Amino acid sequence: MNVITDKLRVEDNKWIGQRTIRPDGADKVTGRASYAADNTMPGMIWGKVLRSPHAHARIRSIDTSKAEALPGVKAVVTAKDIVDFPLETSVLLGIQDMRWMCRNVMAREKALFHGHPVAAVAAINEEVAVAACALIEVDYEVLPHVIEIEDAIRDDAPILHDFARFEGKPSNIAGTMTAKLGDVEAGFAEADVIVERTFRTRPIHQGYIEPQACTVSYSADGRATIWSSSQGQFMVRAMTSLLTGVPQSNIRAIPAEIGGGFGAKTIIYLEPVALLLSKKSGRPVKMVMTREEVMRATGPTSGSFSTVKIGAKRDGTLVAAKGDFYIQAGCLPGGPLRGPVGCAFAPYDIPHVLSVGYDVVSNRSKVAAYRAPGAPLGAYAAESVIDEIAEQLGMDPLELRLKNTARSGTKAAYGATFAKVTFEETIEAIRDHEHYKAPLDRNPRPGVRRGRGVASGFWYNAGGESSAQVNITEDGNVVVTTGHPDVGGSRASIANVTAELLGVDHGRVSVLIGDTASIGYSNLTGGSRVTFASAMVVTQSAEKVIGQLKERAAKIWKIDPEAVHWENGEARPAGPNAGQFPPLTLADLAARASETGGPIGAGVQLNTAGAEPGFATHVVDVEVDVDLGIVRVLRYTAAQDVGRALHPSYVEGQIQGGVVQGIGWALSEEYLYDRQGRLENAGFLDYRMPVCSDVPMIEAVMLEIPNPKHPQGVRGVGEAPIVPPLAAISNAVHDALGTRFYSLPMSPPKVLARLDEA
Repeated sequence: MNVITDKLRVEDNKWIGQRTIRPDGADKVTGRASYAADNTMPGMIWGKVLRSPHAHARIRSIDTSKAEALPGVKAVVTAKDIVDFPLETSVLLGIQDMRWMCRNVMAREKALFHGHPVAAVAAINEEVAVAACALIEVDYEVLPHVIEIEDAIRDDAPILHDFARFEGKPSNIAGTMTAKLGDVEAGFAEADVIVERTFRTRPIHQGYIEPQACTVSYSADGRATIWSSSQGQFMVRAMTSLLTGVPQSNIRAIPAEIGGGFGAKTIIYLEPVALLLSKKSGRPVKMVMTREEVMRATGPTSGSFSTVKIGAKRDGTLVAAKGDFYIQAGCLPGGPLRGPVGCAFAPYDIPHVLSVGYDVVSNRSKVAAYRAPGAPLGAYAAESVIDEIAEQLGMDPLELRLKNTARSGTKAAYGATFAKVTFEETIEAIRDHEHYKAPLDRNPRPGVRRGRGVASGFWYNAGGESSAQVNITEDGNVVVTTGHPDVGGSRASIANVTAELLGVDHGRVSVLIGDTASIGYSNLTGGSRVTFASAMVVTQSAEKVIGQLKERAAKIWKIDPEAVHWENGEARPAGPNAGQFPPLTLADLAARASETGGPIGAGVQLNTAGAEPGFATHVVDVEVDVDLGIVRVLRYTAAQDVGRALHPSYVEGQIQGGVVQGIGWALSEEYLYDRQGRLENAGFLDYRMPVCSDVPMIEAVMLEIPNPKHPQGVRGVGEAPIVPPLAAISNAVHDALGTRFYSLPMSPPKVLARLDEA
C-alpha cells in the first residue's frame, strides 16, 4: 500500500516508482545465476577447517605433520600463517578491529568457542581434507567457559581475555558506550509516573539461505583472485590483505551472486584462509561451509540483558529515560552497542536521557551484524516500558507516542539534531488505519485469547563511499556498473532511475556489479545505504552522460550545447533554434559517437551524505492458546517513511521480510547450548525460524515522503522494519493475557511457564 504525499507525484515518472521486472530475475529462476559455491577452476582443490571441540581452551601446541603426510593433502595453515595484530594496539578497518578479526578467522592463543577454527587443510577433494583435519593433533588445556551475559558479568566468572578490564578489575566487559542528554536524575524528579523493567533476549541467526563460500586462486606472480559470497568485495579485499600480508593492489575480489546476508556477510571467515592455502599449494582452493558450520562458527546477532527506566508526567509527557544495555559480543569484543544506546529513545523528544551500553564477551562465536544491529534490543525494552506507562496513565499507546515524537530540531542523546522527522506520520498512519480501528474478538473460543499491540522504531541510515559508471553502447543501450553487491534488489531500483533520467526503455538498461578491478571503491551493502548511495552516484553519472549527449547533438547541428534540451530520451534544439532540426534519440547519438568525439559514458565516485534516519510504527494482532502456549500472529500492519519508493515491490519486500524476521525473534528463534558450551540446534530443523504458515500477509504502508537531501528523494528502508516487531508482539501478548513478558523468545514452554506464574 502506497501513501503518496502531495510533494511526490507518481504520474510525473515513467519508470521511477514502477514495479518493473527485476533484471536478475531470469537468471535466478532458471539457475543461470552463479553463486560462490558454483565456481569451479582447472586444478581446483578443496579446503576444510578443523574446529575446536571445546568452548574455552588454551592451545598449547598444534602438530600438523600427520595431516601433511596424508596422500592428496596439498597445504595446511594455522594461526602462525595469519598476520598477528598485537593486542596492545587497535587497528581499525571500518568498524572492525583487526586484533579481533585475526583471532576470529583462526584461533591463536586460545580457542574461544566450540567450533572456533584451529587449522585448515587443502586437499584433492573434500573427503581427503576432512580426513586430514582429523589427523591434526592439538594439545588443549581446557578452561572454564561462560555462555550467558548474566553469568559473564558476575565477579566469579571465568575471564576470557587478560587485557579486558572494567572499573580497574579483570572483566568480561570489554568496553562501554554512552549517550547523554540533560540531567537524567533531575528529569526523574519531575516525573509523576516511573516504570523500570529488565529485559532479556537471546542471540539469533540471520537466516540467510546460502552458506559462506569462496574460491581463491593465487598465481605465481603474487596476485590473488577471490570469488566469494559477501556484502562487500572491497571489504573482502582489504581484510584479506591485512590478514595475509598480500597488498590490496595484488588482490582482485569478485562478488558472486549472494543468497542472503542481512549483515552477516559484512565480515569474512574463509577468504584469507583459502588464499594462504592457495599460495602454499599453488592451486585454486574452494571452501564452502556446511549449514552446521554456519550456525556454530559464524556470527549471529547479539543477545541482551537490559534495564530501562522511563519517567512521565500525568499528562503523558516523557521527561526522563535511562537505559543500561549489556550486549553480547561473542568471544571477542565488538557488540553492536550503537544500536540500543543510540536508537532506543531516539524517536522521542525526551529532555533527559542517559543510555549506556556494555560490550560483554562470552564463549560464543563472535557476533556479526543483523538488520539494524542492536536496535531491536533497545526498542524491545523501551517500547515495552512506554506501553506500560500508557497503561498506567490510561492513555492510548499511540497517542502517548504521538505526544512525545521527535520533531525537526529535536536533539537526540547520541548527538544528532534532526533536520526532518517523519515519525509522527508513521504513528498517524497506523492510528488511522482500518486495522487499528477494527474491533478485536478477544475470546473467540475456549482456551484462546487475542490481543493487539503497537510499537515504533528508529534507525540511523547511512550514506558513505560509492561509485558508479554509466556507459552508452554503440547500439543505444545503457550499461550501469556499481560497486555494491545486490542483496535487496538494488539492480532493479538503479535500472528504474537510469531509464527515467535518460528517457530510455527500462529493458535497454543493464546493471552490473563491478569487482575491485573494474569499479571505484564502494562501501559495504548494509545499513540501509545501498539504494540511497547508488541512486545518488548513478543520478550524477547519468546527468554527466546527458551533458555529453547534448554536446554531441550540438556538434551535429553546429549550435551551442546550451541551446540543446534533453527530454524523453531525445535531444531537441531549444531557444532560437527550436524546431530547426529533427530530434536525435539516444540511439541516434550512440550510432554517431565515433564521429562526434568517441565513447559516451561517465562515472562518479562520491562519499554520499544526507541519508536521514528512518522511522516505523507497527500494529499486530495475536492469538494465544493458553493450553498449548502457542502464540500466533493473525494480522500485521507496518507503516514506514520510505522516501521515494524507486521500486515499490522491493520496498514492500524489505518491510515484510524485516517483520517476519522480527516475528521469529519474538516467538521462536534462539541459540541453545548444552553444559559443555556446545550449540545444540545447529541446523534449520532444530533452529525454529518462521515459515509461510507461521505468518500472515504483512501489510506494508509505504509513506512516500521524499528525502530533501537526495536527488531522487530516496531514504534507506531495510533496517527499520525489524526494529518494532519484538516490542509490538510482546505488547500484543500482554494485551491478550494481562501478563507481560520480559524475556524472548515467547516460545510455548516459556508462555506456559509465565502463565503458571501469573
